[in-house]
Amino acid sequence: MTAPVTYVVLLRGVNLGPHRRVSADDLRAAATQAGLVDARTHATSGNLVVTAPEGLRAPDVAAKVSAALAERVGTEVPAVALDAARLAAVVEANPFPVAAQDDPAHLQVHVGPEPVDAAGIARLDLANAGRELLAVAEGVLYVHYRDGIGRSRLTSDVLDRAAGTWTTGRNWNTVRRLHAMTGR
Repeated sequence: MTAPVTYVVLLRGVNLGPHRRVSADDLRAAATQAGLVDARTHATSGNLVVTAPEGLRAPDVAAKVSAALAERVGTEVPAVALDAARLAAVVEANPFPVAAQDDPAHLQVHVGPEPVDAAGIARLDLANAGRELLAVAEGVLYVHYRDGIGRSRLTSDVLDRAAGTWTTGRNWNTVRRLHAMTGR
């Protein structure tokens, strides 16, 4: 008998405007349709915690959820999955513990389907970007937007180009909540 594995699935670019609307109900139903169990959502920004059979890898979990969502809501929705152990490692590796404590809403973790290219991030020209702090650890990008995300010139497109992969970001409050939901 194999042990099930808990995953966090993060959707990219949902519920930000009139397009790519995905309700929590649709997300949970898509997970069930994909053969995953114990589907739970957090907030309305594409955050899912599920249990999958052992042997199903993170990219497969993300692909199954994405395919089921496309069938259910009629639009492609990119997704990335992290198993509970990897999410725990991401939480533990946070290079900005003071921001996590004092300014968690402005600390974001950007996760992609591939590891973030640390060298690409290091080459970013931050001379005119603002006071953002960036670091790469555990294959993800941590950004502390000290002056707020809305004012930053480090847009998702800029970060994705430097990272060498598309990413989806979650603030530290959401990351901690998802980590708690995994039971680790």
